[in-house]
Amino acid sequence: MTLLSLLLGACAPRIESAGLATMSPAMSEDALIMADGAKLPLRRWFPEEPPFAVVLALHGFNDYSKAFEMPGAWLANRGVAVYAYDQRGFGSAPHPGLWAGAKTMTGDLRMAAKLIQQRHPATPFFILGDSMGGAVTLAALASDAPPACDAAILVAPALWGRDAMIWPQRAALWLAAHTLPFVTVSGRGLNRKPSDNIEMLRALGRDPLVIKQTRMDAIHGLTDLMDEALSSAPKQKGPLLLLYGGQEEIIPNEATKRFLAGLPRPDIQQTRFYPDHYHMLLRDLNPEGIYQDILDYIKRP
Repeated sequence: MTLLSLLLGACAPRIESAGLATMSPAMSEDALIMADGAKLPLRRWFPEEPPFAVVLALHGFNDYSKAFEMPGAWLANRGVAVYAYDQRGFGSAPHPGLWAGAKTMTGDLRMAAKLIQQRHPATPFFILGDSMGGAVTLAALASDAPPACDAAILVAPALWGRDAMIWPQRAALWLAAHTLPFVTVSGRGLNRKPSDNIEMLRALGRDPLVIKQTRMDAIHGLTDLMDEALSSAPKQKGPLLLLYGGQEEIIPNEATKRFLAGLPRPDIQQTRFYPDHYHMLLRDLNPEGIYQDILDYIKRP
């Protein structure tokens, strides 16, 4: 039994959390520099005139900040400044493919929001979280030090926590992450359709910065984050706009229903469903109606 414990300990899930603070966080033209020196690549879409609102966008699992190219350009053409950064472990950020941990990821969001608001001190500020980015946003908002924002917009937030899994799934995930954490898997063979925009999906397949093979300990870490997001519902006190596609095949409906039922402020926490859209709402075909709803909400949260 002792030998088994040592073997399991030696194969514990790897977490590449933030290092010790060595500098003051800063923002350059193309990166956010965190207190431990980590450089998180930054994209921005700006209107020609001073923006009437600012959005900080967080991408989904295995993706990176380029995910917001379509909605970022659309919103910028209508007066909204949009920022998006590569979260740790994704895109060109440090340690691609390795999980940074919910504490580090929510800490980065908190600091990114602070740095961007310092650039736009008198402008309404919103956080837009897509899938995993939505889970990071929810976990941060439910923390003891939530990032300041006028409202959060959550696009198909990742909520498939362990409470929404059957026990064989929970057991298999734990066993894989604690015995073979370095083994990678792909989503092929799952027969799930994330979007009806086939050309966009093919482009993601060609993009070297999009992760195609995922470590088991990264999936374990994502599940930890989704645990936090799913259980955060009663702690959500501020304005939220939650957007879901009727053709969602990635996040189980039961997890979403459980989260929505736990929200305490239906007067300021809105939900909108788009019957013909999929998990990747912002990059599906014909997304302009969704973009318009986001713009209208930003104008009148």
